[in-house]
Amino acid sequence: MITRSRNSFAISKVGGAVLLCVLTLFLGCSKETTDAPILIKFPHVTAPATPKGQAAERFRQLVEKRLAGRVTVEVYPSGQLMSDDDSLDALAFGEVQMIAISLSKLDRLTHKFQIFDLPFLFPDLQTVEKFQASDYGKELFNSIVDRKLLGLSFWHNGMKQFGGPVPMRSPQDAAGLKFRIMESDVLQAQILQIDGNPQKMALGEVYQALQTGAVDAQENTWSNTYSSKFYEVQDYITETNHGYIGYLVAVNPDFWNSLPDDIRSELDAIVKEVSVWANEQAASINLAGKEKIIASGQSEVIELTAEERAGWQQAMRPVWEKFSDNIGADLINAAEAYGKPAE
Repeated sequence: MITRSRNSFAISKVGGAVLLCVLTLFLGCSKETTDAPILIKFPHVTAPATPKGQAAERFRQLVEKRLAGRVTVEVYPSGQLMSDDDSLDALAFGEVQMIAISLSKLDRLTHKFQIFDLPFLFPDLQTVEKFQASDYGKELFNSIVDRKLLGLSFWHNGMKQFGGPVPMRSPQDAAGLKFRIMESDVLQAQILQIDGNPQKMALGEVYQALQTGAVDAQENTWSNTYSSKFYEVQDYITETNHGYIGYLVAVNPDFWNSLPDDIRSELDAIVKEVSVWANEQAASINLAGKEKIIASGQSEVIELTAEERAGWQQAMRPVWEKFSDNIGADLINAAEAYGKPAE
């Protein structure tokens, strides 16, 4: 009995020591894990010099400065990590924490964002910004929370132009051309409306497609056209300003709501600050892209007369009616009102 008692005591003593070691290691690991900075993976598909690329980098820098040791941001530009389409799923599953997704890509989740693809709805970036700052625009942030995307802000890229093998002064000049478009039903309808042949294609594939003749034409902002070097493989760019390219800065709502209040508040403030800066820069970045394209002499820029522009507007207006039920006539009317001159 005594021997067994001593053995039991010895075993208990050894077991206690082992348990103490295990607890010490566990607590050490737990503390290290707790002290590790929160990681935000932020992929996007545009080049670092584009409006979105510069905005993402500025966000990273400000977070590094103001939340040093608490939050780390890893930015992956130019589609290095994934495509726009893949980033939607990755955000929903928590594989990345933040995206700045093209608004055109969101029509597979909700029809409301299709409003930003309607041709000639917004005459300029100032009009877009007024609408986005309205109650109608802010309501869009929460429209896809059930799909694990929470909007925080809008970032501009710019107004779109048509590039192609011929000078497109009228919709008739576009007939029969194969146009690369983003994944958007509205953009598809827009090209069909001018008797073109729409081809949905990722941004990273467009240069080669233009070079080989897989597509003839494309629509994009001056900054994207310059940074992606599309002007090298397009003879003409028609300055139509027919559409808008912008981005929804979005997070996974579960990730966002799990953050400590002070960190979430500071990140939100940084996003808002960067948005103001980025949207002010967008117009100048696009103007610089246009000037560099002209200076290159590789593409001729076609400027439309007021009469020619009106012809494009009239040809594309039926697209509004086609998507009015999906988007909501009230939303379209509200957006159109911001573009009308004050009486």
